[in-house]
Amino acid sequence: MKKGLKTWMLIASIVMFVTGCGGGKKENPSGGTSAVSNFKVGMVTDAGSIDDKSFNQGTWEGIQKAAGELKLTDKYLKPTGTTEADYMKEIGNLYDAGFKFIVTPGFKFETAIFKSQDKYKDAKFVLIDGFPHSGDSKSVVKENTVAIFFAEQESGYLAGIATALQIKEGEAGFIGGMEIPPVQKYNWGFQQGIQYANEKLGTKISLKKENVIYQGSFDNVAAGGQLAAQMFDRGVKVIFCAAGGVGVGVINETKTRVSSGKAVWVVGVDVDQYADGVYQGDKSVVLTSAMKKIDHAAYDMVKAEKEGKFPGGKTLTFDSKNDGVGIPDKNPNLSEDTVKKVSEVLAKLKAGEIKVAAEQGSLIK
Repeated sequence: MKKGLKTWMLIASIVMFVTGCGGGKKENPSGGTSAVSNFKVGMVTDAGSIDDKSFNQGTWEGIQKAAGELKLTDKYLKPTGTTEADYMKEIGNLYDAGFKFIVTPGFKFETAIFKSQDKYKDAKFVLIDGFPHSGDSKSVVKENTVAIFFAEQESGYLAGIATALQIKEGEAGFIGGMEIPPVQKYNWGFQQGIQYANEKLGTKISLKKENVIYQGSFDNVAAGGQLAAQMFDRGVKVIFCAAGGVGVGVINETKTRVSSGKAVWVVGVDVDQYADGVYQGDKSVVLTSAMKKIDHAAYDMVKAEKEGKFPGGKTLTFDSKNDGVGIPDKNPNLSEDTVKKVSEVLAKLKAGEIKVAAEQGSLIK
């Protein structure tokens, strides 16, 4: 009897210990999801497809990487349009399905996230390339939201220097999508990079006014091909394209030209687009790419939430100093000398020895 009583007392004490250690969720002082709880990660796409070789794709790849490593459920929804109501509908659909960590890529989500951060207070939002506002452009980033920006001008700058060093002389062109700040900063940085290379590294690249064009969208593939054809016919050797799906058309036209024996190139954007430019074997028409590491940003925010460290209420900038922008680590079409010189310039950017203007100027002549 005594032996049986001791056994039951031991079992009871073990049960009490386990219950005490494993009961309930841990509270996060910032109001975030517990570091030990699971959550679902959702994304609402902007204009274009999930495989747009650019913004949507980069964001989604970062989410998928985090979800795979952290064993989370992920899902994206594509709106039928690009209005605030369209975005709010899909944000609501994700929320109702239990996805309370939602990533949105692009400035078009600004007013939708402004409303959502109040409507869904127990959800978290990551707004890339924009800040929440009610329509008056006054930023309101609440504790359940993070706004992320990139120093596109620095990325464009490095790509401009790499392009000038590799091409050495001739005409360059720029095709943008919508004329919005991120695209403008790419353009302006690219111009400054070319100017730096011309003045300090002995190159002779020109960028004429007629070869700087904003198509007006991010999904018109055919228009991208037409604009690229017109530029190449005017003697342009390389086109930097920051235009999402429009850039797919530019790359396709460049492939066609190269396959027929023309020596022309394209500079990719947002992500490493080398593979998208492959036309024969492993040969690609993509000289290099001006990258902003969207996938890193999305991944970092998901991981931060998982660890209970979501930086709610903050506006973050990814630049050269925190390795948030740059050109690819591997650039098969760039010479070792070009890569070396670009790396030297990158070191100066990180050290603050070189400043790249983020606003449009008057370099085009």
